Amino acid sequence: MLRYSLDLVGAAVFAISGSLAAGRRGLDLIGVVVLGTVTAIGGGTIRDVLLDRHPIFWLSDPAYLIVIVASALLTVAYVRWRPAPRAALLVADALGLALFSVAGAQIAESRQLPAVSCILLGTVTGTAGGMVRDVLTAEVPLVLRRGNLYATAAIAGTSTYFLLEQVGAFRTPASYAGMLVCAALRFASIWWGLKLPVFTIPEEKAGR
Repeated sequence: MLRYSLDLVGAAVFAISGSLAAGRRGLDLIGVVVLGTVTAIGGGTIRDVLLDRHPIFWLSDPAYLIVIVASALLTVAYVRWRPAPRAALLVADALGLALFSVAGAQIAESRQLPAVSCILLGTVTGTAGGMVRDVLTAEVPLVLRRGNLYATAAIAGTSTYFLLEQVGAFRTPASYAGMLVCAALRFASIWWGLKLPVFTIPEEKAGR
C-alpha cells in the first residue's frame, strides 16, 4: 500500500513538473497533458520493460493516468490564477525524483534482484521521465547538466534505503529516510549550488 501511494504521489508531482515545462514552452492543453504524462510514466515504463514486468503499470491501472491528467490540468488552472515561482519546476522535479527512485527500487527489490541492480532501476525510474521531458522541450536533460546532483541524489537515496534495511530498519522508515536523503541532496544542489567535481580537458591537451 505504501509503495502504491508513493507511486501515485510521484506521478502527480512529475505530472506537475512536466506541465510547468510545457507552460514555459507555450504548449497547448494537449501538449501539457502529453508532456506531463511522459514525465510521470517514462521512468517507470523503462523500468517495467527492463524487468519484463507486464502489463506495464499504467496500462493495468487507470488510476495513474487519471491522477496524471488531473494534476496537469490543475497545474494549468493554478498557474492562470497565480504565476508559479521560477523554482517550482525544479522543486516538483526534486520531489518526484525522491518518490519515484525509492518506489522504483522497491519494485525491483520485489523481484529479488541484487541491491546494486535495484539501486540502478530505482535511479532509472526517478530520472528517465525527466530526461524525456527535457529532450521533448529541447533542453539539456538535468541528469546531464554538469555538476548537477540529480542521478547522484537518486543513487544516494536508494542506497540509504537498502543500507537501513540491511541494519534492521523497518521498510517504512527506511523508505522515508531514502526519500529524505534524495530530496535533501537535490535541494542542496538547487539552492546552494552543491555539485560534483567537473571533468574537463584543457584545449591544448585535447589537441595533442
